[in-house]
Amino acid sequence: MPNLDLLPSLLQKINENQIALEAAIMELSNWVEQRGSDDVANNVRSALSTISKNEEFINMTLAVMMEGD
Repeated sequence: MPNLDLLPSLLQKINENQIALEAAIMELSNWVEQRGSDDVANNVRSALSTISKNEEFINMTLAVMMEGD
């Protein structure tokens, strides 16, 4: 199935999008914090921590999948 060959590349692009969204949302949380909404900014950062926690595993898994090509 040649379409399965595209899976690692697709997952890599999805991961890149996720990291870009994380960075954009972090910028917004910094902006919110500067305007005095510390609680909101902290809640956003707490939610974003899941992305950071999973990033290493995702990158390792993608690397293994890419090696298989």
